[in-house]
Amino acid sequence: MGWLFSEEAAVFTAADGDVAPVEYAVAIDRYLETLRLSPASRRVYRIALATWAWPLVGRTPPGGRERRGAPPPIVPLALLDTPAARDRLREALAERAAAVDARTLGRELSILRGAVGWWRNRGWISGDPVGPLRSPALPATSGEILSGEQVAEIFRLPAGLREQTFWRLLYETAAPVERLLALNVDDLDLPRRRLRRAPAIRWRAGAARLLPLLLLGRGTGPVLLTERRAARATPPGDRDPVTGRGRLSYRRAAELFTGATRPLDPAGHGWTLRHLRAAGQAHRPSSQAHRRSAQASPA
Repeated sequence: MGWLFSEEAAVFTAADGDVAPVEYAVAIDRYLETLRLSPASRRVYRIALATWAWPLVGRTPPGGRERRGAPPPIVPLALLDTPAARDRLREALAERAAAVDARTLGRELSILRGAVGWWRNRGWISGDPVGPLRSPALPATSGEILSGEQVAEIFRLPAGLREQTFWRLLYETAAPVERLLALNVDDLDLPRRRLRRAPAIRWRAGAARLLPLLLLGRGTGPVLLTERRAARATPPGDRDPVTGRGRLSYRRAAELFTGATRPLDPAGHGWTLRHLRAAGQAHRPSSQAHRRSAQASPA
């Protein structure tokens, strides 16, 4: 099946008056423009969304490294509103599950779900072909919750200030990793230990002690920075205006955490950032105690 559309193809006007692109690839670009992502994370999102384009037109995506650079097929965005889209995506999910680990598949499905939700909110599509899809459950070992002592061991590791701050922030807020990596300095209300914008994220004493040290002398730019200067093509919003360093990527943050925790993991593999977030969710203080802590913080 061939679709004779191009990036210069006609557009149609959505129900809310927004001009929607005809082509799936252009819709991807429009969606990614709204996200504050590091260049590395943006690449991951683009590859994941492009991968789902192939089954929508009944084709198999390239495997291995070829998948990263392969131009996706031309797909009309309206195809997502057809009855065939849900069935094709369901089949693709099963095939992808046989090729990658459950964690990778879950991330790719989550990325597609976020994009489809945004397109629906814009009125560009009306259906939800991703709604009933569920990624396979993670292996049992991945569902184990770190104990309080294991978390304490993590915070005793001889890691740098950036890592210790990020790990504390992740554990104390139990917020999505991607959202914490996307934070900018001016998003933070340090005295009240919370974000300035909704939805609210609050942290506790550990992160409150480390954040001012990490941000010393900085009033703008990403909270979590790379060690080196960002590439020239990095968007201004993803670099520190003073040092030129870029926003820390998910991949690098995950590598550092797993590598640092390998000696602590009885299995010797090292834990993931999602392990730490799950521990934060499990060990979170009651809402009443949390409110008392917030009220006791300096105004």
